[in-house]
Amino acid sequence: MNRNYNEIYYEMEEKENELMLKGINDIYINTIITPYKNSEKIIDMHTHTNYSGGDLTPQELIRLAINKKIGTLAITDYNTLQGIKQINKNDSLIVDSKIKIIKGIELSVTLKKTLMHIIGYNVDENNKSLNYKLNNINYNNINYILFIIKQLKKDYGIIFKSNDIKNLINAKQNLNKLDLAKLCVKYGYTTTVQEAFNKYLNHFYKQTSKKLELEECLELIKNSGGIPTLAYPKSLKLNKKEFLKFLKIMINYGLQGIEVYHPNHTKEETKYYLYLANMYDLLISGGSDYYGKTINPTIELGTGKNNNIKIKRLSLLEKIP
Repeated sequence: MNRNYNEIYYEMEEKENELMLKGINDIYINTIITPYKNSEKIIDMHTHTNYSGGDLTPQELIRLAINKKIGTLAITDYNTLQGIKQINKNDSLIVDSKIKIIKGIELSVTLKKTLMHIIGYNVDENNKSLNYKLNNINYNNINYILFIIKQLKKDYGIIFKSNDIKNLINAKQNLNKLDLAKLCVKYGYTTTVQEAFNKYLNHFYKQTSKKLELEECLELIKNSGGIPTLAYPKSLKLNKKEFLKFLKIMINYGLQGIEVYHPNHTKEETKYYLYLANMYDLLISGGSDYYGKTINPTIELGTGKNNNIKIKRLSLLEKIP
C-alpha cells in the first residue's frame, strides 16, 4: 500500500533543504564523475529490436553490441516482451562474449497533455499479469492503427496495400505509429520516418490509443520483479517546477530510478537529473534509445549522438543480479 502523500512529501522537502545547504555545484561535481569510474566496457540500458520498431532482431542487436565492445545491454522493447522472449542467455554468442543481457520493457503511460514512458528492468517475461495486460494493449493498438489507416486515406489520400496491412496485424511485434511512418516511406509518401510524423502522423498525436495509468504501470513492473525507471525525462516537456512536483508523485507511487543519460539530454539537463537522482535516492540509468538507422541515423548503439554518452557505471546495475 502506498504511503501517505503528505508524509513522503514532507520527507522530501526536508531532504531538499539539507542538500541545498551543501550547494548544488558540489552535488553536480560529485555525481557527474561517479558513473564513469572502474569499468572497461560500455553500458547501454535503453535499446529496441524489430519487435518495437527497431531495425535489428534481438540476436542482431546483441551481435552489434558485442562488436561495439558493450559489456552490458538492456533490451527494452516498447510495450512488448516478444523480443526478450527470443533471448537465451545460455546461447554461445552471449556466453563466449560474456556480455550481460538485461531483459526489460518500456511501457507507455497516459498523461493529460502527452505520453510518458517507464522502463521496467529485469522483469520476468513470463509474468501472467504483465503478459495479460500487454495482450490487451496490443489488441487496442491494432484497432488504433486500423483507425489511423482509415483516416490517412480519408484526409490525405494515403493508401497502403492490403497485404502490408495484414502483415502488420499478424506480426508479433508491438504496433504503433512508427510502423505507419515506415509504410509512408516505403510507398513514397515521404522520404524519412520523421517527415511522415511531421506531415501526417503528428496530426493523430492527441488521439492516442488506450495506455496504462501511472500507478498501474509501476505496480505491473514491480509485481513482475522489475525496477520501474522513468525514461527520457526531457520528453515530458515540463519546466523544473512542474517536473519536480510530478517526480514526487511518481516516487510516491513506487518509481525507483531515472534515466539520467540520454542522447537528447544536454550536459546541463544531465547534471540536473543527476542532482535529482541523488536528492531522492533514485537509481541512475541511461542508454542510447537505439532503434537503428531507419528511425534515427544520428544515434549509435552505446555512444548515442556524436558520442555524447559513454556510460561505464550505473547505480541501477547494483540492484540487478
